Amino acid sequence: MPQLIAPTVRVRESFLEAMGELRAEGKGGPGDDTAVGREIRRFGDEWAEPAGFARYLDWLRSMTRADVARPLGLVPCTSLWYVEGDAFLGRLGLRHELDEFLLELGGHIGYYVRPTARRRGHATAMLRAALPVAHGLGIRSVLVTCDTTNTASRKVIEACGGIFEDQRGGKLRYWVPTRAQQSDGT
Repeated sequence: MPQLIAPTVRVRESFLEAMGELRAEGKGGPGDDTAVGREIRRFGDEWAEPAGFARYLDWLRSMTRADVARPLGLVPCTSLWYVEGDAFLGRLGLRHELDEFLLELGGHIGYYVRPTARRRGHATAMLRAALPVAHGLGIRSVLVTCDTTNTASRKVIEACGGIFEDQRGGKLRYWVPTRAQQSDGT
């Protein structure tokens, strides 16, 4: 059964295959400002070597800490990989806080599923599994956004309890409670 885990060298080969699939879709090009696009450009040439991949995993782990210097525009973020056995299926980034941009357009959570694993419910399962993690960080409701044209992502967010707030800058904005409401309203 697939699960969210901390990034690990155990799924390196499958991760490399997934990055190849994403590159074939155009991820990592100069105009791709997604998290995966930036990471492909920054680390992609190093991933094939075990030491380079280990440096990448160290960098991902360091991004969770508030005391680490990070590039402008990045906030502390926990990266979780969605895997089944040794198969890398996708990734979810859980931002611990929102800056001005993230509050408007980016949100607390970003995720992707590798192309060959799409349309199987993985994105919904990933988002659902990340909600208790967010709650554990003290986040009571996460902001999750998607492009207005991304029907699949909209359905994922809504299936996880997303409450539509508004549309801004081509993005639909939803707040998703990080834990189920108790019958007494707590």
